[in-house]
Amino acid sequence: MTRVTGKFQITLPKRLVDAFGISVGDEVELVAAGDAIRIVPANAVQPGLSAQERLRLFDEATQRMTASVRETKLPAASDRGWTREELYDRGRAR
Repeated sequence: MTRVTGKFQITLPKRLVDAFGISVGDEVELVAAGDAIRIVPANAVQPGLSAQERLRLFDEATQRMTASVRETKLPAASDRGWTREELYDRGRAR
C-alpha cells in the first residue's frame, strides 16, 4: 500500500512502473473513476474510440433503427383474426 506524504506525493510501486513502462520525468494523468482514482501514463494508448467516432457510430445506428421501423409493417386490424368486441365477450357466460 502506498502512503501520501505531507506534500500529497505518492510513490508508485516498482512492479507497476515496470509493467506500464513509466520512467523518471514521465507525466501521468489522474482520472476520477467513480469512487476511485485511475493513474494513466501519458504515453499509454487510450482504449476505446474518440467522442467524434462514438457520435458517428451512434448516428449510423440511429439511422438503421429508423429505417427498420419504417420497413416494419404492423398488421391491420382486419388481419389479426379477432375484433375488439370479441375481447370484451371472451370468458363471459352468454
